[in-house]
Amino acid sequence: MQITHPRIGPLKLENPIILAPMAGITNLAYRKIMKSFGAALVFTEMISANGLIRDGRKTRELLVSCPEEAPLGIQLFGDNPQILAQAASLVADDGALLDINMGCPVKKVIRSGAGSALLKDPRRVGKIIAAVRAAYPGPLSIKIRSGWDQDSVNYLQIGRIAETEGADAVALHPRTRSQGFGGCSAWEQIGELKAALKIPVFGSGDIFQAPDAVQMLRQTNCDAVMIGRGGFGNPWLIRNILLLLAGKEQQQPSSGEIFQVASGHLRLFREQFGDQKALLEMRKHCGWYIRGLQGASRFRAGLQQITSIEQLEEQMNSFFSEPCI
Repeated sequence: MQITHPRIGPLKLENPIILAPMAGITNLAYRKIMKSFGAALVFTEMISANGLIRDGRKTRELLVSCPEEAPLGIQLFGDNPQILAQAASLVADDGALLDINMGCPVKKVIRSGAGSALLKDPRRVGKIIAAVRAAYPGPLSIKIRSGWDQDSVNYLQIGRIAETEGADAVALHPRTRSQGFGGCSAWEQIGELKAALKIPVFGSGDIFQAPDAVQMLRQTNCDAVMIGRGGFGNPWLIRNILLLLAGKEQQQPSSGEIFQVASGHLRLFREQFGDQKALLEMRKHCGWYIRGLQGASRFRAGLQQITSIEQLEEQMNSFFSEPCI
């Protein structure tokens, strides 16, 4: 295979690797790390259209960006076509692409009628995309799941509606809402959607190793892959995918490189959020960074006992000063 340059409307990407939008994960610090390893497009966390309309300060904080991460995709969620259209107008100058979440399986989101709950109402899906398309002139995509449950798999119908109403791309995570993240994602559905549409299709789901991404691209003919849970503590996944696509061998990180990246991640978090939130969030990220290293379980068990940034830095320095690979 080779490195391709997918287009989303007028937006041309440097490669076919996209960082998936993830609530509680894809803040500015995380996006900068993943961008530095080669992600062609990074996304904000899910942003509430209702929150934007009410001009909530916390909602606007999710839009904090920097030039180094461009192009930036913004993901909105909601269930009201007019409110989503208004929110799209409000963020038109904040990013290079707008995505509408129609796949989130989280109960809080579903209860509001948003996320994967929209898959139960294809007519509403069409109205939402049409309304946002009329209000937002830039590249527009949607992210979906296969359907609400096994008895209502309708990704092909939703994909065709998206194309008809003016979306520029569709990302598919081929699991139903009822599956959550259990079982295996049905990659063949990505291929079927790609064959059915003229607009680009992005594949998501179960990319944990670089060969997984290459296999998804080859098997489904999708235009790009989205990196989600597989990237937790592992930005080297992106680097290795690009190496394989270029016909080169993968490069596994040394413990020194892992320490350097994890420390940089902590620094970026502190700069944006301050010490308290950085401590709370980086305890989980540190647990991901040290997966597979000698002594990882002991270090992970002690993370919840850490109560200050200074303690966290001390523990990180101690852990990585010992031979661990």
